[in-house]
Amino acid sequence: MASGWSTAEVMGCPVCIDDTRAFHPQHCRKVCYFDCHRQILIAHHPYRRNKKAFTKNRIKNKISCLRLIGDQILDVVANISPAVEMSLSLPDGYSSDHKWTKKSIFWDLPY
Repeated sequence: MASGWSTAEVMGCPVCIDDTRAFHPQHCRKVCYFDCHRQILIAHHPYRRNKKAFTKNRIKNKISCLRLIGDQILDVVANISPAVEMSLSLPDGYSSDHKWTKKSIFWDLPY
């Protein structure tokens, strides 16, 4: 991705970070995000109460995660090497706190 976020494994969503409902199916090493899309809907959306079209006989009551704002993301990305100076090692905190692999050049553009 241009952002530098690795979408592999359980922390695949840069919005939810480690608050995803991802799981490994039995006898499989792949990560599944089945039926995670309803958690980003507003609280009273009719799809949250729909038991037939989504996961069988379940209502989604989980509140959607808080989205990080740009300054919060920049604080995390600030100590990661830029994309043009990629190092061979992964940054500190990778896979435990975040999945950032590089600092995108888009953070340095004037807005």
